[in-house]
Amino acid sequence: MHRYPADIYTEAEPDADTLANLGPLTRMAGIWSSAGGEDVSPKPDGPEHQRFVERYELQPIDAQTNGPQLFYGLRYHTQIFKPDDPETFHDQVGYWLWEPATHALLLTLSIPRGQTAMAVGQASPDATSFTLEAVRGSLTNGIVSNPFLEQAFRTDRYTIKVDIHADGTWSYEQDTLLTIPGQSETFHHTDRNRLRKIAEPTPNPTALAAQKAAK
Repeated sequence: MHRYPADIYTEAEPDADTLANLGPLTRMAGIWSSAGGEDVSPKPDGPEHQRFVERYELQPIDAQTNGPQLFYGLRYHTQIFKPDDPETFHDQVGYWLWEPATHALLLTLSIPRGQTAMAVGQASPDATSFTLEAVRGSLTNGIVSNPFLEQAFRTDRYTIKVDIHADGTWSYEQDTLLTIPGQSETFHHTDRNRLRKIAEPTPNPTALAAQKAAK
């Protein structure tokens, strides 16, 4: 575990330009799309396989400090649809965060089905592949669900693996481990997709202010 300074009140001095300080998250900034997603979810008669369409937006935020701790990050919103269906199938918001001092990666996620989690991992600044994990019951990378989900589809573990590709795309593979009443084994609810950029990110507010002041 990283040892932080004894002085927990003096704030770190951040750089104004978040896009220049995102480490392994740098190439994920922007707006992305794909019609090639694959989902495997639990149904009464067994696993259901289906394709999905996704729009994933990641925009830089101003640097965040907790005293001496410093994060640079991306605020994200991903929306998933079934092909030829306008109804949102999955809606998720949160933050991808990078801590340069420790090489820690954090993913916070919330979905409007009454569930939130924080997954944590490690990666070098130039990494093109990294994995983050959240575990039910953990105080530092935990999972919290509403009472129905806790009873009927208990999430015990969540893992996401990201790969940044040389052609400018990036992909993810997710594995959500579920305990479901009446099933003798845990169920692996999996999602995967490869996303292509459709728009560049908007610089964070302090970066925009610095650009304006320099003119």
